[in-house]
Amino acid sequence: MYQPRLETLPREELEKLQLKRLRATLRHIQENNQTYFQRFGDFSPEDIKTLADLRNLPFITKDELREAYPFKLACAPKEDFVRFHMSSGTTGTPVINPYTRSDVEQWAEIMARCLSAATLTHKDVFQITPGFGLFNGGFGFHYGAERIGCFVVPIGPGRTLMQLKFIKDFGTTAIAAISSYPLRLIEVAKAEGFDFKKSKLRVGIFGAEVWSNETRKFIEEEMGIETFDIIGMTETGGVGLGIDCIAKAGIHVWEDHYIVEIVDPETGELLPDGEEGELVITTLTREGLPLIRYRTRDITRVVSRGRCACGRTMLRLARIKGRTDDMLKVKGVNFYPRQIEEIIMAHPETLPDYLIRIGKKEGKDFIEILVESRTLDETLKKRLEEEIYNYLGFRAQVILLPEGQIPRREGKAVRVEKVEE
Repeated sequence: MYQPRLETLPREELEKLQLKRLRATLRHIQENNQTYFQRFGDFSPEDIKTLADLRNLPFITKDELREAYPFKLACAPKEDFVRFHMSSGTTGTPVINPYTRSDVEQWAEIMARCLSAATLTHKDVFQITPGFGLFNGGFGFHYGAERIGCFVVPIGPGRTLMQLKFIKDFGTTAIAAISSYPLRLIEVAKAEGFDFKKSKLRVGIFGAEVWSNETRKFIEEEMGIETFDIIGMTETGGVGLGIDCIAKAGIHVWEDHYIVEIVDPETGELLPDGEEGELVITTLTREGLPLIRYRTRDITRVVSRGRCACGRTMLRLARIKGRTDDMLKVKGVNFYPRQIEEIIMAHPETLPDYLIRIGKKEGKDFIEILVESRTLDETLKKRLEEEIYNYLGFRAQVILLPEGQIPRREGKAVRVEKVEE
């Protein structure tokens, strides 16, 4: 652990710290941005007597953050900002998050915790493939690595042949990436005769996209590494909100910095632990853009608030299932792309690249699923179609393709294509 005392705080002490920091965050908003504070109505920070009182405050959404572009919700003087990052959304006005010096230090702290949870130490050579630019990934990993003293290979995205060369030449022991990128590394490594198992690589830290347990198993077997699922978003301060540990019993969220709620995506009502819903985050230590009850759109559930086998006491979330805006509907059935991925990847013949084509054909719902496979056996096609029907309740046409037939793109993988025929 990077900060053993804080990461193992008893629940009662942790909640006292959360309450203290919640009041301080609300006072910070009140003192620095009256327009923002007026969203809360007739309210004083001292009205927060218990953590349950947080539920009396309104949610904030991504649309509101977009409307606030660039600094309408910022809560520090502009001269205190040292940098900004922005969300990686592909449409609309971007979300800008300005960072003060304190925000950068907070980010470094939680990232050092994440890397330590993923077993990294000062002895590791850490290859960082997310970008160092407006999007936040590369910097967060870099700050955490600096805190624990890793040797950093700051290569950034793409250049897959160079990535493999550096893994070999620099003796890389750990790598960070968006979760679809190791699939590209595996594909190119096979074509080049590169054997990960002859390298020193032992750990992969992957996130930014939903990836199933089946894809995780595929990556671990092909690369001979242990993987860790990291979560976070620009809006809440960047990558590092939480990560799973060696126990693989849920994603630890650093609760001394964030309050977690799970709500019904339709009604906004708080859901009990164990029930699946939308993740809502309140930041407790951010200065530039503190967020109260931010609706992340991510779907998950609280696994436990008890002590983990690793010793940490921070609550654990289930791995992200999808986003509320990722949900697809066909023939009256709602589902997430990850559910299709789980079915596909349960078969050793299939490969991780797939594409869901969904839309209307002659006025009727239409869905076909393109799947790359080691075999184009008709029996496998029928088996996949039957399992999709049995598990998800609708008929889909599965089309098996040889490896490499689905187009590859730089950046996040495209898993859904909406069509009108």
